Amino acid sequence: MTIKQIYTGCLSQGAYFIESNGEAAVIDPLREISSYLKLSKKYNAKIKYIFETHFHADFVSGHLTLANKTGASIVYGPNADPEFKAIIAKDNEVFEIGNITLTLIHTPGHTLESSSYLLKDEQGKDNCIFTGDTLFLGDVGIPDVAQRYMGVSKEELAGILYDSINNKIKPLSGDILVYPGHGAGSACGKNMMKETVDTLKNQKKINYSLNGSFSKDDFIKELTDDLPVPPTYFPSNVKLNQEGYKDFDIVLKKSLNPLSLNDFKSLSKNDDTVILDVRDQDVFKQGFIPGSIFIGLKGGFAPWVGSVVKDINTKILVVCEKDFEVETITRLSRVGFDNVLGYLKDGFDVWKKSNEKIDSVKSILPLNLKEIIDSDISLIDVRSKLEREKGLLKNSINIPLNDFDTNTLIKSDTYYIHCAGGYRSMIACSLLKRLGFSSLFDISGGFADIRKVNLKIN
Repeated sequence: MTIKQIYTGCLSQGAYFIESNGEAAVIDPLREISSYLKLSKKYNAKIKYIFETHFHADFVSGHLTLANKTGASIVYGPNADPEFKAIIAKDNEVFEIGNITLTLIHTPGHTLESSSYLLKDEQGKDNCIFTGDTLFLGDVGIPDVAQRYMGVSKEELAGILYDSINNKIKPLSGDILVYPGHGAGSACGKNMMKETVDTLKNQKKINYSLNGSFSKDDFIKELTDDLPVPPTYFPSNVKLNQEGYKDFDIVLKKSLNPLSLNDFKSLSKNDDTVILDVRDQDVFKQGFIPGSIFIGLKGGFAPWVGSVVKDINTKILVVCEKDFEVETITRLSRVGFDNVLGYLKDGFDVWKKSNEKIDSVKSILPLNLKEIIDSDISLIDVRSKLEREKGLLKNSINIPLNDFDTNTLIKSDTYYIHCAGGYRSMIACSLLKRLGFSSLFDISGGFADIRKVNLKIN
């Protein structure tokens, strides 16, 4: 028996390849399926099933493409209503893969069709459970209000989730391993651990949903208080996963389109088109095409594209470093952004050499900020409310990047902007520049470096 976790850091997402005696299964595959096909070939195993834990909102799954390539059956839990051929399994239905089995355990709450899969080894012993977005390490999946179930409130979903975890998962042996659908950084939970696998025994000790520290009413309150607003792109991803999508290979072929400077400039004039600059933030701030949005590949790229650009149908022009074109298109497609018109051939250098207008972002070191902090300056903190509970600069304005409302800001004023480490603040700066704000300072190194210079923190 072989279990492989294929973890994608950009999405904080875990997919799984399971093999036994020449047969295989894949759980929650990403849209580009080459890694699963390679594993299938490596282990000389035919992919028999593709198990989906639920209709994902934060990424486009590869279930349809993989099924078409391999002939494998797609499996969902009760209440699922896909618009394609799939097995809608019953609670406790058993699936054989070689000499092992996977038992579907219906665990609704994150979504109504959410299911976990219990793996029994060759001796029929419980080995591990794949919990999708039901149970995370140190946390649970938040009620997926992005799917807007008719007549089901977030409180009702949270109550259903409590019952699923305590009645279906908690009674299982503590010796089994827990393989979750996401880890720290995902928008599908509030405060997940960085680890991507743990024993159920340890989770029963430390996870508030399992250790008895919360009553059902307290659990519901804990889970639904300050529930983050789901990114705008989530419902669109659910729809793609439920109804269908283009194969990634088709999207890549269409999008991998090198554009001359003149063609790039011509396309960028359309109001429905966004220039997306994915270079490193320290490179971007030194010079970029006016009006472009920075979201760097070296951070949580795909989810931030979804949160900032919002509409998956937006036409996108890419500015990237040489040889990063395929990676950019791949990561955009993972969250359903398939409408890439092309990329600037030879990158920003060709724009710079043509003497076109260039914009930039000023930066300030926390040490220099310390010298002016007591004067009348405007500080913007784009971190989440949860992050600010652990420390914040006095008099700073909180405008979380995932809900970036600039209506209270004045374009002629000067603003000093920070996040935790500098990635999100540069995104914010690019958005403000695009809106016509001209006097901006990015606080280099973010709150991590602010702490080091002993600035007054509340």
